[in-house]
Amino acid sequence: MKTEVLEAVVVTVAVALAGVLLGVLWWWLAPHVPLIADDSAVYLKDTEGEQAIGVDGTFTLLALAFGAVSAVVVFLVRRRGGVPLVVALAVGGVLGSLLAWRIGIWLGPTQNVVAHAKAVGKGVTFSAPLKLGAKGALLAWSLAGLVVHLGLTALFGPRDPDPYASPYGAPTSPQPPTV
Repeated sequence: MKTEVLEAVVVTVAVALAGVLLGVLWWWLAPHVPLIADDSAVYLKDTEGEQAIGVDGTFTLLALAFGAVSAVVVFLVRRRGGVPLVVALAVGGVLGSLLAWRIGIWLGPTQNVVAHAKAVGKGVTFSAPLKLGAKGALLAWSLAGLVVHLGLTALFGPRDPDPYASPYGAPTSPQPPTV
């Protein structure tokens, strides 16, 4: 049990640290939401634009991919699985998503929209800060990791012995009487 817990801690830390890469990719690949300011307020430049949804979708798709890849790596490293390993995959996915979310926000445009609007000037287009509107996307990594790991374990994991197998070997069928 001690070895399994140690492996689970290593998996949790490794998966969580992969969140740094997810955050950088999210910042790099997410669409920019264009804003424009006048004398009194800041507005969306394209009111019917789908960039804000695209930001959430980019994070979710990247997190799903990271979950699938982390589950495959964990399965290949330790095929037997186990409860501590699965819990570590789930907890590491949530921590990695939280880390990615914060890193993406940190790398993205400034959170102070009013100061940014004043700095660029009236009528100039600028990017809105990265914002994750769908907080449920933070669970995508863990859910994808758990589903993929479960599937791999079901398909390729070690099998339990058959509880109905006879300890005396395979039953023989009776022979028909000879005449």
